[in-house]
Amino acid sequence: MVTEILLDQTVIKVTRYSDELDNGLHKINVEFKVSSDEYHDITTLLYKGTFEVKVPDQDLTFTGTIQQYSTSFTNLYKKGQVGDFTLSLVEVRK
Repeated sequence: MVTEILLDQTVIKVTRYSDELDNGLHKINVEFKVSSDEYHDITTLLYKGTFEVKVPDQDLTFTGTIQQYSTSFTNLYKKGQVGDFTLSLVEVRK
């Protein structure tokens, strides 16, 4: 069971994970929680768009780009809030 992924060495604790091969390229779908304390750092990271993706529990590493991204909140700057993030990453063909 996958419990975390790394995006450019930033650990993301995931609550849901799935993966597949699409035309020979890895694709992962994750859901994770983001607190108001983490919001700025996580959204700044996600704005990069392309990452070195590692899934330690699957011994999987690839360069991936965001295919789809959503959150249950648009402003988590209010203290004590927690949002649900959904993220789909697809491998960049080399």
